[in-house]
Amino acid sequence: MIDLRLLREDPDRVRASQRARGEDVGLVDALLSADERRRSSGLSFDELRSEQKALGKLIPKASGDEKAELLKKAGELAAAVKAANAAQDEADEQTKHLLLQLGNLVHEDVPVGGEEDFVVLETHGTIRDFAAEGFEPKDHLELGEALGAIDMERGAKVSGSRFYYLTGVGALLELALVNAAIAQATEAGFTPMLTPALVRPRAMEGTGFLGQAAENVYHLEKDDFYLVGTSEVPLAAYHMDEIIDADKLPLRYAGFSPCFRREAGTYGKDTRGIFRVHQFDKVEMFSYVAPEDAENEHRRLLDWEKQWLTGLELPFQVIDVASADLGASASRKFDCEAWIPTQGKYRELTSASNCDGFQARRLSVRMREEHDGKKKVQPLATLNGTLCAVPRTIVALLENHQLADGSVHVPEVLRPYLGGREILEPLAK
Repeated sequence: MIDLRLLREDPDRVRASQRARGEDVGLVDALLSADERRRSSGLSFDELRSEQKALGKLIPKASGDEKAELLKKAGELAAAVKAANAAQDEADEQTKHLLLQLGNLVHEDVPVGGEEDFVVLETHGTIRDFAAEGFEPKDHLELGEALGAIDMERGAKVSGSRFYYLTGVGALLELALVNAAIAQATEAGFTPMLTPALVRPRAMEGTGFLGQAAENVYHLEKDDFYLVGTSEVPLAAYHMDEIIDADKLPLRYAGFSPCFRREAGTYGKDTRGIFRVHQFDKVEMFSYVAPEDAENEHRRLLDWEKQWLTGLELPFQVIDVASADLGASASRKFDCEAWIPTQGKYRELTSASNCDGFQARRLSVRMREEHDGKKKVQPLATLNGTLCAVPRTIVALLENHQLADGSVHVPEVLRPYLGGREILEPLAK
């Protein structure tokens, strides 16, 4: 959530952010009104409670008619205090409810617009000219089936559409990707983490996934658990309700977990193969930093993603995601999109988001620092960056590194985790 003081001091900035996101600007005024009621009702409660305490000291000293009158007044005050307390609680609850609906403030450099209004910041690698090489590229599913790596038919039989099996060399390729990604993250100073896939509502809400993204979240109603769509959720909640000393920052974690997404609203999109699925594994980087270091950390996360994709020898572009496509928590987001030959376009493989203090406030994760002998406690900043979303990475690897005979070149960075293989070869027919 955003800082209420900022809302009071500069509501126009918050309105502009809501407008850029394509969201309800009226929410800002409703929140300002609720906040004013919360503060005024709190003041009223404090005044009545003070009067009640003062009266309580007079009653034991009084007698006769005076005491009777004071007791009568005490009863009236008790009812007024109770009513004021209820009004304060109601206003406080309304303020919190509205505040949770408000997205993070959009960074001033973010391009304004929808999904297609991103700005390309840089491109890397060379797109292969398959025509010049004398063959038509196959898509990842055709390649994966020939390699004995992907089984969509049995995935659909067992679990339905958008489910799959990775088999044989496909399973080995996932393990190679995960191990290589964790190795890179560990070398960069991240602590490897295996995180829960089920979380309580507060963890999901605290990270911002129960707002506009709620339709894509699986909820187990009987137990009131949510299946995570990214290990960002349990990593953000890892230090929930904690105060971290500033000299311990930055804290960096690399989480590996299964991820689950309903993919609501994507009917008819990416229905072939494993590009858009309901369950997949992912390695996610997550950072806790001091607020003043958030933008630099955002660039560092992006650099680690670029290092990863360059090591996989994939052509890709980096985009500055437009305001209406940020998601509730991010103030700015950079995506790395790999070239997919059979689609003839770049598609998202990794994403790096700066959430500033938005998640930290919701989850009560704070930092303690000392200035001039005085200790100050304030929300810190959280950031997240995908290192390897396995299925999409496999799609990009198979299609970009395929050879004319249906075999697939293995990038050098993955070879130590694939028994030294340089080529993945189709199964004999």
